[in-house]
Amino acid sequence: MDASSVKRKILVIGASRGIGAAVAEYFVQRGDDVVCISRSQSTVGRWIQGDISTATGITSVVAEIGNTPVDALLFMGGTWEQQAFTNQYDFIHSPDAETRYVIAVNTIAPIELTKQLIPNLRQSHNPRAIFIGALSGLDHCATIEVANTASKFGLRGAAQALRIALASEKIGITVINPGNIATPEVLEDIAAGRFQAQVPIPLADIISAVAWILSLSAAVDIGEITLYQKESELTKLV
Repeated sequence: MDASSVKRKILVIGASRGIGAAVAEYFVQRGDDVVCISRSQSTVGRWIQGDISTATGITSVVAEIGNTPVDALLFMGGTWEQQAFTNQYDFIHSPDAETRYVIAVNTIAPIELTKQLIPNLRQSHNPRAIFIGALSGLDHCATIEVANTASKFGLRGAAQALRIALASEKIGITVINPGNIATPEVLEDIAAGRFQAQVPIPLADIISAVAWILSLSAAVDIGEITLYQKESELTKLV
């Protein structure tokens, strides 16, 4: 049977906006069974309201999913500090609670969700977990946003360790490290001058990357993918 015709159960974390919303919509249109997890309402798929910044919120989400098979866990959400990536950001005056929150969402939540969903993922013949990282999580690409940078470095390390820890489960683990993606929010920031003038990566490209990973056979695992913006400052640093 053509793999593209198989209906899969896909969980999309952070599906109410940005990358997560676009990815969720793509797989819904493809005919997959998509469960969207976010604090605010998702307009596609089956929505589970949940706050993954806390252990209680993660446990609640997993309970809602129940014992159903899961073919793909797509962690497409993320957060960062207030005023991050603008000239107004000031690490010294950023609240400690903000640091903990960013790391809880970007690093701890992917680890705990993956762990708690192992019984669901092992029911799939080709289970995969895909996490959205960032260029700031790469060596020599750190930015001034300490919590966000630390969380993305941590996510990469967590993914590498999960691949080892879950080797017997045969769960594919991938981190995608993109530059700025042309979500409505990023385009608005560029237009308003909060971000420097640039050509962000089209949403279609990140969707294609996710779809390609999910199209691969169970014999193949993809550790990391990096998507650079051509001629960006970060590209010159790497």
